[in-house]
Amino acid sequence: MTADVWLPLPADEIPGLPDGLTYRLWDGGPDYPADPADCAFYVVPYMKGADIAVRPLAAMTGVRVVQTLSAGIDHIEPGLGALPTGVRLCNARGVHEASTAELTLALILASLRGIPSFVAGQEKEEWRSGFYPALADKSVLIVGYGSIGAAIEDRLAPFECARVARVARSWRTTARGPVHPLTELPALLPEADVVVLSTPLTEQTKGLAGAEFLGRMKDGALLVNVARGPVVDTKALLAELESGRIRAALDVTDPEPLPAGHPLWHAPNVLISPHVGGSTSAFLPRAKALIARQLTQYAAGRPLDNIVLTTG
Repeated sequence: MTADVWLPLPADEIPGLPDGLTYRLWDGGPDYPADPADCAFYVVPYMKGADIAVRPLAAMTGVRVVQTLSAGIDHIEPGLGALPTGVRLCNARGVHEASTAELTLALILASLRGIPSFVAGQEKEEWRSGFYPALADKSVLIVGYGSIGAAIEDRLAPFECARVARVARSWRTTARGPVHPLTELPALLPEADVVVLSTPLTEQTKGLAGAEFLGRMKDGALLVNVARGPVVDTKALLAELESGRIRAALDVTDPEPLPAGHPLWHAPNVLISPHVGGSTSAFLPRAKALIARQLTQYAAGRPLDNIVLTTG
């Protein structure tokens, strides 16, 4: 069995890696650490973009596992067609929930409580007192109720929200209540004060928050996107923001990175963070634990966690 493992982190910095495998360090640089054909287990460099993520795939004729360090897999999907049959693609479920949920709450609270205005006021030495919306008594709608969506609801629990509604691809029940299917989204949107997007980017969710979706949101509602930029139709969002009808807090944008001069930078009632939902001190310990656990199971011939799909 081919035993090369490509890691984006030095092997000696990852506790618990199994013996018997050959570890190669590659974090997206121009030179490969070895022949890609000898790689059996590929851990994709984190936040280096789709071009780097897929670059070695066509030459990885012996690869058996592709492990992302992100919750989403959209950046690696364009290269999957070049892989041999039977390759398991695994995502990083369990790595980003805490950080992304934490940022989601920060964006909600900062937007509702007027923090950007306070920062601007401090720079101008202006005392901008007044009454601002609270998260308490608000209705929140989470669109994309996977592990990250559930983690967001965990952190909403102490804030005395009037209601938390959940939407995913299909109906199911949870300990906290029902998860509604996407088909019920049009009826749920007008009831929400805060709409959180935490869905993966798929053909079904690309452009999900378009003109019709945004038009169903109530006046003054807040849209929070911690999913992927293309889940939102930027042109439709700009129209709503410029009308003053809704607000937005965006950790991801389309295009991304948002270029200088783009109208979204200066649209009214928008708060933008530079795709930092998972980029915190919580990332490395969880990523290293995931890599060690997956490789231990791989070396022992046991089933892997987080398998999203198998090529065929």
